[in-house]
Amino acid sequence: MVKEFLSLLIVFIALFLFGIYILRSGLLQVGTSTVKAILIKTTNSPLKGLIVGILITMLFQSSSVVTVLLVGLVAAGFIQFRHSIGVILGANIGSCFTLELIAFNVTDLAVPLLVIGFLCLLLSYSSFYVIGCVLFGIGCIFLSMNGLEGLAEPLRTLPLTEHFFMWTNDHYVAGISVGAIMTTIIQSSTATIGIAMSFIEGMSLTSESGVAIMLGANIGTCFTAYIASIGAGKTARLVAHAHIWLNLLGAILFYPFIDFLAHFSSLLSDSLSVQLAHASTIYNIICSLLVLPFANRFARFVQFFARSKKDL
Repeated sequence: MVKEFLSLLIVFIALFLFGIYILRSGLLQVGTSTVKAILIKTTNSPLKGLIVGILITMLFQSSSVVTVLLVGLVAAGFIQFRHSIGVILGANIGSCFTLELIAFNVTDLAVPLLVIGFLCLLLSYSSFYVIGCVLFGIGCIFLSMNGLEGLAEPLRTLPLTEHFFMWTNDHYVAGISVGAIMTTIIQSSTATIGIAMSFIEGMSLTSESGVAIMLGANIGTCFTAYIASIGAGKTARLVAHAHIWLNLLGAILFYPFIDFLAHFSSLLSDSLSVQLAHASTIYNIICSLLVLPFANRFARFVQFFARSKKDL
């Protein structure tokens, strides 16, 4: 019985990641060269960078992809490091778009989306290929969310998972650690938070524990950009450092307010999974808007800390 549950859990997580990959692959057909040109032209102010970061991350469905692009542009000298801060702030907000999308109870659309998406993929036109990837990817995500939600209650009754959930529910630091480690492994904060949304809906996790996992997931998402920055030059590494500092300081700032954020989100929706999606959006918006007026000072702080560590 345990092996059967774990096998299904792995299958649904793999399906979720596959859906995100297909969705992202289709949207990437738009072309990163165009996006790079937009970034170069519109990042001369933190506010412009914030807006562009939101839009591009909504397009690519990955803050990590946008941050890796920034690392490359800063390494090539096309963008100054201080101009990348606004984009990173916007990328954190834009990453919540998928969560808000899957938060709505539209799992009944999974099969129609899969069928229509598959038919579009069979057509040779590039525009239909993009549409097919998007629809098929979203269908996979909806289907996996439905499956994970169905597994939540049976998994909760297993002795091992019951102790695990109790440990996570009772200790917020444990939730943050789980979110960070899981995101580092599967390379998707959206997937980590999406899985937490499923278990919250199945009453296995508390809302507060879900918020803690969300904070950790935002920290774990920095790993991809950090790996991409290795060997990219000292200045480019500052982009990865800035991303880490933003998410780490945000988690530290919100840690005392986990209960409050969970309660406030509960006022916005009756659905527990939607509450977590809203909590993630609120968290990222507040953190980004708090830093935005001090973007240049924050850039100097990251540079100073890097010098103190002899990175520069």
